[in-house]
Amino acid sequence: MENSTSTWLILGALVALVAALWPDAGLFAQLRRWRELRRRELFEDALKHIFAWEQRAQNATPESLAGGLAISQSRVLRLITGMEAKGLIQSLAAGLRLTSQGRRLALQVVRAHRLWERYLADDAGMPMARLHRVAEKAEHQLSAENLDALDAHLGHPERDPHGDPIPRSDGSLAEVEAVALTDWPLDHPARVAHIEDEPDVIFQQILAAGFRPGSVLRILENTPERLVISDGEGEHRLAHVVATNIQVAAVAPQRERPAGVKRLSDLAVGAEAEIVELDSLCRGFSRRRLLDLGLTGNTKIEAALENTFGDPRAFRVRGTLIALRKEQADHVWVKVKTHDGAPAAVSPAAAAANSTMDITGEQPQ
Repeated sequence: MENSTSTWLILGALVALVAALWPDAGLFAQLRRWRELRRRELFEDALKHIFAWEQRAQNATPESLAGGLAISQSRVLRLITGMEAKGLIQSLAAGLRLTSQGRRLALQVVRAHRLWERYLADDAGMPMARLHRVAEKAEHQLSAENLDALDAHLGHPERDPHGDPIPRSDGSLAEVEAVALTDWPLDHPARVAHIEDEPDVIFQQILAAGFRPGSVLRILENTPERLVISDGEGEHRLAHVVATNIQVAAVAPQRERPAGVKRLSDLAVGAEAEIVELDSLCRGFSRRRLLDLGLTGNTKIEAALENTFGDPRAFRVRGTLIALRKEQADHVWVKVKTHDGAPAAVSPAAAAANSTMDITGEQPQ
């Protein structure tokens, strides 16, 4: 009995050893795949780091690479040697530079990161404070085909939630024409074009102030100690090290809309209109939801029912009643129908708001 038990134990150990050494599915094979994946992620993170420095017209160095990737100097040297052997980078006296092949791969990683951030913000509704870290993990798992599909799903967005341009599928990248907020002249309106998401402690201060790409700011005071900034609703005091991470540009001229074009939320009960377009600020799931409800160009729509409490309101589209909240109806631009030359009907709230600026910075008609 004892010999039989020993035999089975030996056989079990042999089976376990064979399973561990099995070429395609064993433990060693899994470990090998994990190491290959980790090595590829490290290469891609390094390419993205060097690319980010080149975007600032600077050369990355072994020291910056070690700090950015949180690895030792000896490991950085092995990493650089491996990347040079693959023709991805050049190690020069001035620093590290991407080759054409390295830049192509770097742009694919950057594209994956920024598209995934756009998806998380628009479809998943994730707060900006969490986007970067989650996208850092997902960017290594998306193939070129996955990226094209995600790009189409999102409607080919041009910028990520931080204001960075998203690389196109052909490898081209739009330029960011903006300067640091600290360099902007006093008392001139500026549009936030980009917010740097690193270091995280500074990024959190910017978000806490309520600044986002598209926000319009005005510098009231600029001293060596701080900047005093107005966003139209209140004043904020930022240290220079924080304000430097906000890039701004001139406020774009207001878009002139044809006479009679209003927001759907301004349509009075009983009035009819024709849909012109959805606002460009309406993206991702929210945009697809409105399109699924039939709110497409040239479609006739009627404000059918008012709500005692204001929200939501009922609209008739294609013979069906749908309910829309004001924030949804704000994204729908319509051409109001008139009868016998009579002025277009608008809601009482819209009449009172006609002299104020809307969310896009455009003057309602």
